[in-house]
Amino acid sequence: MSPMTAFEKLTLPNGSVIPNRIAKAAMEENMADADQAPSPELMRLYQSWADGEVGLIITGNVMVDGRAMTGPGGVVLEDDRHLDRFKRWAEIGRSKGAQIWLQINHPGRQMQANLGQKAFAPSAVALDLGKMSNRFAVPEALTDDGIADVIRRFARAAQLGEQAGFTGVEIHAAHGYLLSQFLSPLSNRRTDAWGGSLENRARLLLEIVKAVRAKVSPGFAVAVKLNSADFQRGGFSTEDARHVVEMLNHLGVDLVELSGGSYEAPAMQGQSRDGRTLAREAYFLEFARDIRTVAKMPLMVTGGIRRRAIADQVLGSGVDMVGIGTALAIDPHLPRDWRLGKDMVPELRPIRWTNKMLASLANMAVVKFQLRRLSRGGSPNPKVSPLGALILQQVAAAFRTRQYRRWIAQRPAAEASTIAASGADLPIAEAS
Repeated sequence: MSPMTAFEKLTLPNGSVIPNRIAKAAMEENMADADQAPSPELMRLYQSWADGEVGLIITGNVMVDGRAMTGPGGVVLEDDRHLDRFKRWAEIGRSKGAQIWLQINHPGRQMQANLGQKAFAPSAVALDLGKMSNRFAVPEALTDDGIADVIRRFARAAQLGEQAGFTGVEIHAAHGYLLSQFLSPLSNRRTDAWGGSLENRARLLLEIVKAVRAKVSPGFAVAVKLNSADFQRGGFSTEDARHVVEMLNHLGVDLVELSGGSYEAPAMQGQSRDGRTLAREAYFLEFARDIRTVAKMPLMVTGGIRRRAIADQVLGSGVDMVGIGTALAIDPHLPRDWRLGKDMVPELRPIRWTNKMLASLANMAVVKFQLRRLSRGGSPNPKVSPLGALILQQVAAAFRTRQYRRWIAQRPAAEASTIAASGADLPIAEAS
């Protein structure tokens, strides 16, 4: 019998091959060690995904600037001080034939205030999270020199990732993080070359892609994670996404992953602020079909996929890869199970709390609960109490926050200081 679509190889524009069409999508593990480097627990977690025969492993957020974190316990890659640990991480990811890409990111304004660092964004526009807004600092607008520093940091992280043995990077320009903030007219109110028209709002992403491509070898994959839409009125739209993909077509991008939403409208969890009803599975597929008409690079859709029939349906529609997150936190061996003909459907019980923000936090906590169990050699427990998981997550976050603040306090003053509002240009540490 001929192989099913999900298990066909994918050859990327750079000539490298992904052994099947199933990707472990990025999930934020928050499992850095005391040096904000990959921990033994993180290694064990990724070994379970490598053993599960996924074709592509995309890491959780790897921060390009230790002063700008999407959460406590995040892995930081700024220099080569802990490159041995990154090398081990890459070896584990490749151990069963998968490609492994670093997802490199900068949070912009989506950084918790209790981490003790200044937040920077395209404009001084705070997050609107209702009663929880005060958990995030009002950001300062990045200067031109600050923007130049961000571009260099993304390129440097990619260069270090290749040195460590990763096979690619994914530049995170979705989910309301810094590059997504530049793309959205709601958060980018600049009137200079970095704001206004879509061409200007996309400039930072395009410059980062070009800088990364210039620092890595041709066979090293460069991917972009892009919102298909922000799901906020007046924000980044599907039409905007289509135009940005057209801009990326000629920049050596090997794959675009389509997702959606932000902290303010968490559509990546199947819900959005404007009330739009999203399908329970493959909920960004309709947008991918539209963007497929202009994209010259492979497309990947992530969001809600947990059944092989849905994965094959997505691939049959013209999408090149399916990204799976939560289902692989519940069953890390899901691709192997599917290949062996087992019709596994990993699922968490739905969280129907009336407070949507708390429900979103609980959903993330339940997923992280599964990741922690896998990282300790245990088995997932998809029936865990959402409230219990949320409490455990808050305790863990408090510990990780203290750990991060100790780490940042021990850095040399020149490193620990935030990007000066006056525009002081901080050098990036070069490899020795």
